[in-house]
Amino acid sequence: MKKRRVVVTGLGTINPLGNNVNEFWNNCIEGKSGAGPITKFDSSKFKTHFACEVKGFNAEDYFSRKDIRKYDLFTQYAVAATDEAVKDAGLNFEGLNDKERAKIGVIWASGYGGISTFEEQLQEFYSGDGTPRFNPFFIPKIITDIAAGVISMRYDLYGPNYCTVSACASSNTAIINAFDLIRLGRANLIIAGGSEASITPASIRGFNASQALSKRNDSPETASRPFDMERDGFVAGEGAGALIIEEYEHAINRGAIIYAEFMGGGMATDAYHLTSTHPEGRGAALGMQAALEDSELSASDIAYINAHATSTSAGDLSELKAIASIFEGNRNVLISATKSMTGHLLGAAGAVEAILTILAIRHQTIPATINTTSIDPAVPKCLNILIGHAIKKEINYTMNNTFGFGGHTATSIFGKME
Repeated sequence: MKKRRVVVTGLGTINPLGNNVNEFWNNCIEGKSGAGPITKFDSSKFKTHFACEVKGFNAEDYFSRKDIRKYDLFTQYAVAATDEAVKDAGLNFEGLNDKERAKIGVIWASGYGGISTFEEQLQEFYSGDGTPRFNPFFIPKIITDIAAGVISMRYDLYGPNYCTVSACASSNTAIINAFDLIRLGRANLIIAGGSEASITPASIRGFNASQALSKRNDSPETASRPFDMERDGFVAGEGAGALIIEEYEHAINRGAIIYAEFMGGGMATDAYHLTSTHPEGRGAALGMQAALEDSELSASDIAYINAHATSTSAGDLSELKAIASIFEGNRNVLISATKSMTGHLLGAAGAVEAILTILAIRHQTIPATINTTSIDPAVPKCLNILIGHAIKKEINYTMNNTFGFGGHTATSIFGKME
């Protein structure tokens, strides 16, 4: 059976660098940092006092006051990003029949789900007299799949609907799943992405306990420094990224503007450690190779790789070793780590960074890695890492890497629309 072509026709985001796609892209190209002091709770007794928070988000722009009470912040971010993507794609669901709606789905990811609601409700319970006075929306607010359900209800869509959870690879897994379902003919259009609202006391303290977070409290904006000799951990981030993923003929028939072609995806597993990546990047290399094979491309076709690169000592190096093993020292491939600006959006990272790799094709521009001043000498010398400033470059194909606790890896590849 001939494979159906799959394209991306809409983008939406809420993240530490902007509350829409244009703001996000412009700030990223200018090399701005989204990091600053934590405002969501008192972090004075924590080892880390900063994060990359979403700024100026107003839930009342998307929901009634009554509905706001029903949804955790991760779901609110999901709806906000999706609304932008739907408008950007020029979608109008009015007038569709049931058969057509059954071919439109939602696959939404999150690593944490409604963690802020979970923490708040348990704190109220244990600080009280023990009487269980839980919010009636407690369960639907915290379950990870609820964002996908809310999005489908918002637009009255009947197609495939579920969530993917693979830690920090979650939303890249979601968009690859969407690609596969469309290619197989099980859907014509899928809203896919991920959201995270995990800047909470338990999350920050938990990552502190595992020595994963940077503690550069005197200079938050320079704390995320992938590949740098003095990197000391990642910076927690939050937000959402949404993509409208669509079958090519379906997009053409409705006159959609196409951002890029979704070429393929690959997923694998390190099978090595609870939280650490394999020292030689075994799972990362397998996932990248699988994505290239799925896309029917060679490593020499890729012009830009948005690295997972969280600014942790072991993780950065294992990924770069994996890249070096696949790309065999091809210095035409530029690598950058945009988490140096956004921080690590955990389950939302893959979708937000997919947006960047797609926009890199659209604008023929590669965003840089900021804050890195002295590259770790253990970094393979054959790799070409873009540091400091964005550059113009001819780009036909881009690669987006994401990896998660548990050894999960996911790699997606996008191409210039011919």
